[in-house]
Amino acid sequence: MFTRNLTVSAIIPFLLAFLVATSAVVAEDALEIGSRLELFTDSHLIDKIDGSVELQVQQPVPKGVSLVADKPWEGNTSAYFTVFQDDDKYRMYYRGSHWLVDEEKAAHREVTCYAESSDGITWTKPELGLYEFDGSKKNNIVWNGPGTHCFTPFKDTNPNCKPEARYKALTADYRDGKRGLLALQSRDGIHWKLIQDEHVITEGYFDSQNLAFWDSNRMLYVDYHRTFINGVRSIMTCTSKDFVNWTKPVLLEYQEGSPNEHLYTNAVRLYDRAPHIYIGFPTRYLPNEGSRVEPLFMSSRDSINFHRYSAVPVVPESAPADRKGNRSNYMANGLLDLNVEPKHISVYATEAYYEGPDNRIRRFQYRKDGFVALTADKSGGVVTTRPLKTTGGKLYLNYQTSEGGSIKVDVLDEGGELVLGMEGVLVGDSIDEQLIFGKRRRTGLNAGVYRLRFSINNASVYAFRFSDK
Repeated sequence: MFTRNLTVSAIIPFLLAFLVATSAVVAEDALEIGSRLELFTDSHLIDKIDGSVELQVQQPVPKGVSLVADKPWEGNTSAYFTVFQDDDKYRMYYRGSHWLVDEEKAAHREVTCYAESSDGITWTKPELGLYEFDGSKKNNIVWNGPGTHCFTPFKDTNPNCKPEARYKALTADYRDGKRGLLALQSRDGIHWKLIQDEHVITEGYFDSQNLAFWDSNRMLYVDYHRTFINGVRSIMTCTSKDFVNWTKPVLLEYQEGSPNEHLYTNAVRLYDRAPHIYIGFPTRYLPNEGSRVEPLFMSSRDSINFHRYSAVPVVPESAPADRKGNRSNYMANGLLDLNVEPKHISVYATEAYYEGPDNRIRRFQYRKDGFVALTADKSGGVVTTRPLKTTGGKLYLNYQTSEGGSIKVDVLDEGGELVLGMEGVLVGDSIDEQLIFGKRRRTGLNAGVYRLRFSINNASVYAFRFSDK
């Protein structure tokens, strides 16, 4: 008896130590999400999937034509559109150019054009009076110096940015037999000047929409530009503290099994509503199919390793109209959260390149945060997240059910045991629905580490967040 009791007494401390150590390992591996919005743009949050659930890239809904490049200094090869919000105004920049198909030559020199909007839907071309074209300055030409082929600006959100450089841009330049990117700055987004005459980035191949922005995660400027690797168009990235001196570029990496395909433009950016996530709309170039192009979707948690969805283009050829021709389906750089469309995000894509007398850009609409969905068919399925360290509060869900579909959400502890379960199921469509748990209709959770379990039947889940607000 004494020996047996001694053995149990000796084991208990080791058992307790083991349990504590195991718990510590689980907690240490928990993803710290706090109260931030989390999107299912990749498998990063997922621990286990059962049944028919899969990550399914979404296609935005086509809306109306936003702008027609029909001025004499614009034309059918106007391209490389950039859009961004600037306080209560939306800005658009693009190349104005026209190709004479029968004569196989450019109709006029390339220029950089500007348009603006108060709602992101209807755009106007102001007469800026800056540069002369065919004897008149009554035009919307905003830059006519070196690098008008692919001028790509942004508004600098660096808190230490000087007022005279609040707007910055990169653009490709091929003067004197040298190839590289020039850096520009502007106080107002209209009057531009070179930061220096020399190229700031020289490693790569820059005949594309090369872009940059202020990365608030790393407190650095980050660039994404095109290069060639073994004859295949690829994307590189580098960083800078001052927008002039840049690190050596590195190639983007993709998940295992990704096809080796031409990627022309990239449209990478921080997603403003969840700025720990980088999203991009790389344009797949298909040289053996009439040089047609189609935008894809990709996302990253670290700015270099991306999950790219290559099976389905986000803007297919069937979207209206004139997208089947040579380079006729580029995604613009930028997305807009329009005040007039509070439940949606707007993106823009070109059409009628080469084909029409004038190139056009059309608006497309995503549901807010709805780039990728956890989707299950009628046979249903279950998704369990990794342990998530949260500040607690109420749980909100972005979801949609189809006919006869439903969603049930359970909160588990880090070991997978039930903490709170829904009483009933979700049916409907909401971008931010507060969830209620149990018969006592509990709405809040204490700060801690939890897993979420989604039981999905003929429905989709896009995003979630914890918040006291």
